[in-house]
Amino acid sequence: MPKHKTMSDTLRERLTAEFESGTSLRTIEADVGVIRQSLAKFIRHEQSLRLDMADKLAERYGLELRPATKQKGR
Repeated sequence: MPKHKTMSDTLRERLTAEFESGTSLRTIEADVGVIRQSLAKFIRHEQSLRLDMADKLAERYGLELRPATKQKGR
């Protein structure tokens, strides 16, 4: 069974892509209210984010959590 991407994986991918495209962590910090040190450590897999911080990033990237569709046999 293939491993599904976690919420952290998805948020990290989006955050990393935005940062690598030229948006500074200082700008992201100002926009979402999550300190840039936390964002940098999250990108480097050194720490996770609190759920309220993850909520802010998810809103920035237009992501939402919803129940998975039921798979055959479940």
